[in-house]
Amino acid sequence: MRAYLDVLRKPHAARLLGGTLLGRLPNGMAALAIVLFVRGHGGGYTLAGVLSAVNGLATAAGQPVLGRAMDRYGQPRILASAATAAAAGFALLAAVGGRSPVAATAAVILAGFATPPLEAGLRALWPSVLNGPAEVHAAYALDAAAQELLFTLGPLLVVAAAVVSTETALILTGALGIAGTLVVTTSPPSREWRGEQGGGHWAGPLRSPGIRVLIISLTCVGVSLGVFSVAVVAYADARHLSYASGLLLALMSAGALTGGIAYGLRPRTGPAHRRLVLLMAGLAAGYVPLTWAPGFPVMPVLAMASGLFLAPVLACSFTLVDDLAPRGTVTEAFAWLVTAFGVGSSAGAALAGLAGDAGGVHAAFAVAGAGGVLAFLVILLAGPIGGPAAVAAREPDAADSVSR
Repeated sequence: MRAYLDVLRKPHAARLLGGTLLGRLPNGMAALAIVLFVRGHGGGYTLAGVLSAVNGLATAAGQPVLGRAMDRYGQPRILASAATAAAAGFALLAAVGGRSPVAATAAVILAGFATPPLEAGLRALWPSVLNGPAEVHAAYALDAAAQELLFTLGPLLVVAAAVVSTETALILTGALGIAGTLVVTTSPPSREWRGEQGGGHWAGPLRSPGIRVLIISLTCVGVSLGVFSVAVVAYADARHLSYASGLLLALMSAGALTGGIAYGLRPRTGPAHRRLVLLMAGLAAGYVPLTWAPGFPVMPVLAMASGLFLAPVLACSFTLVDDLAPRGTVTEAFAWLVTAFGVGSSAGAALAGLAGDAGGVHAAFAVAGAGGVLAFLVILLAGPIGGPAAVAAREPDAADSVSR
């Protein structure tokens, strides 16, 4: 654990990590808060599901846009403005209630699109706050592991706030986003950080082949996660175990937390892209056995095993972004990974429903396994995506100069 203690002892590191986690709590709260609010005001499950999905898609769309703005204009003004706008979206939804589906849709789009890209911003800050690659790698692992807490604590906060009213849950969701954002943006590293020159190309980080490979692969990982969140409900229904879905989700998150912490403690050997191939293989190997969908106590073991390589995959991917992102686009590059994950998760949830209806629990979990295998194959078949070639790709070329 010394590696993590060394990271957290660095000036501003604990504040940045804590503020980012606080400001990202809405990511684990928004979907449930919207559903409870709509149902509490007499809306049907269809409307609740649509609004929740629209909010998720708007969040995915907004992250790279805001990330590009941060690369160009710095962090404080973009993050603070976005957090305020997102909170206004939640407040607008609380105000309009179920009276106007159009206004409610506009509110969730605003709340989602304006979600501050704190996750991408923190990862862009780590190299300027910490000393050397070893500490940055440990910070990425800690960051990836700690985010599992968001999706455990977030829903609990929503349920607690909804005891007062579902409006309170929405307002709290927006308020926590502002609070965490202020913790980050008032820190010296955030105020002083500036993106590198050279990010004027219209395609931003997408002109890097390696970044495109990471986006495709992590979209497939997101599919597996989205499938899992739906398939465990089908599993619980099929086994007549009302507690099974929550338990299996918690165990998967516990596996990710454990794997992320263990990964950050291990010394780095070999190129990052080779580590990512091995980690993706482990991730796929964790998802494929879920297709078996055995009874208790085997299924909880498989659920925890399926999460073990998740945080390490993310941490290793973050390390590669530092080499792969063209100059001046690092925040946007990280934001694209967040978007890929979100889009994949939404697609996975939909695919799980279709597969579950067509072939039952085993078919639903088979889609999760397929997502893991595809993520591995994308990384494997792409070949080396890091190293000297990637560093050379970061240099602005003549086409970039013309575009600027």
